[in-house]
Amino acid sequence: MADSPTLTTLALFAAVFGLQSFGGLVGVPPAAFVLAWPLAEHPWAVVLSVYAHGSLGHLIANTLALAVVGPLVAYVTTPLRFHAFFVAAGAVAGLAQVVATVPFGATGVLGGSGAIFALFGYLLVANRASNRALSWLPVGARGSLLLFVVLAGVTTLATAAPGVALVAHFTGFLVGAAAGRGRLLHVDDA
Repeated sequence: MADSPTLTTLALFAAVFGLQSFGGLVGVPPAAFVLAWPLAEHPWAVVLSVYAHGSLGHLIANTLALAVVGPLVAYVTTPLRFHAFFVAAGAVAGLAQVVATVPFGATGVLGGSGAIFALFGYLLVANRASNRALSWLPVGARGSLLLFVVLAGVTTLATAAPGVALVAHFTGFLVGAAAGRGRLLHVDDA
């Protein structure tokens, strides 16, 4: 089934949220899920934070977003590629957020939105209509990069609110757009 990677990811969201909620009963501190500076303090959080969420509302928002975009990307790829991309893009987005906030009093990050933005960026750029549009636009490589940055900025600003990891959203979208430009996840291109 094409959406099985999405369902698996949603199940991981729920399992990690359950562990976050009740982990204290077995000695798992809440900080264990948060990607924060210094990175060496909880190195597993680079991956675990992608599946963790700060609240039930945060979990629901990311669940709904993943339920929309996940199956569309899963349709063109394999479960292994989907999961590897989700984790890698989410980790890169989270790391970018953490590193960007160090000069301002580092803050932690958790949630799958950076990875979800990567899926959205991939979906937007890797489809046939986008490829056709980019092929007849005389913008070149630099123009394409500028277009991706503008799209990343617009989609990031659409989610702007206090406490939202905007750097992670922006980075995730750019990672996804770059991967989409090369159709990295498409199995029919391999």
